[in-house]
Amino acid sequence: MSSLRVMVVDDEQLARDELCYQLEQLGEVEVVAQAGNGLEALAAVDRHDPDLVFLDIQMPGLSGFEVARRLIERADDTPALVFVTAFDQHAIEAFEVNAVDYLLKPVEAIRLEQALARARRRLTSERPASPGATPGTPLNDQLERIVKMMSNRQVRREQVAIKVGERFMLVQAEEIIYASLADESINIVTGQVAGTSSYRTLDDLQARLDPDVFWRVHRSHLVNINKIKEIVPWFSRNYILRMKDAKATEIPVSRSQTKRLREYLKL
Repeated sequence: MSSLRVMVVDDEQLARDELCYQLEQLGEVEVVAQAGNGLEALAAVDRHDPDLVFLDIQMPGLSGFEVARRLIERADDTPALVFVTAFDQHAIEAFEVNAVDYLLKPVEAIRLEQALARARRRLTSERPASPGATPGTPLNDQLERIVKMMSNRQVRREQVAIKVGERFMLVQAEEIIYASLADESINIVTGQVAGTSSYRTLDDLQARLDPDVFWRVHRSHLVNINKIKEIVPWFSRNYILRMKDAKATEIPVSRSQTKRLREYLKL
């Protein structure tokens, strides 16, 4: 393929502009359309027939996975898809199949080049041998499998209320660095604010959050594993977690959770 016809889908204008700029710098890529949400994306695919779509996962309304499912259900010539996400909790290993790719924000130039190269190889291998040939199905089969796998997981995008003084502030769940039980109150800390939660127990709060991201590392502490700054060895082969908040708060890891942490981080 000489030039890829590409579409960029993201609900954030700045993110779209940045990715389009990066794509244009690489050459042999034509950005034929942009879309700011899932419905716009579906309509734009019909109008512009792109070879490749960069599809943000976290969007209001239809998520990237839902857009992918609808494309699969209604067409035999689904474009190649590259999922884009700011959060790596979406079982990244699930994308390591031949039909799809993923990029983490902020997008690195070398990964973008790799994604384009993989898309070119896939599109070439799936292209009919002649104008009258039947399109191959492996791409759609594999894409459908991965979309079903991810759609079956409940993608939590909850907002959590934090009481700061006399006000309640809403924060996105992924912004939470940790939550701790102290003096019968649940304290929640993000990068910008700290306050208390109206949840009665850490169990109640944890049930509203993504279990792949928020770990109960101690009976009194719930942490966002993507917000761990440092792991400090402690006595009896246990660990202390130093978090990414302004105070670099240290949180102990219980003996029962130490093994899980070692396995996850290959310590």
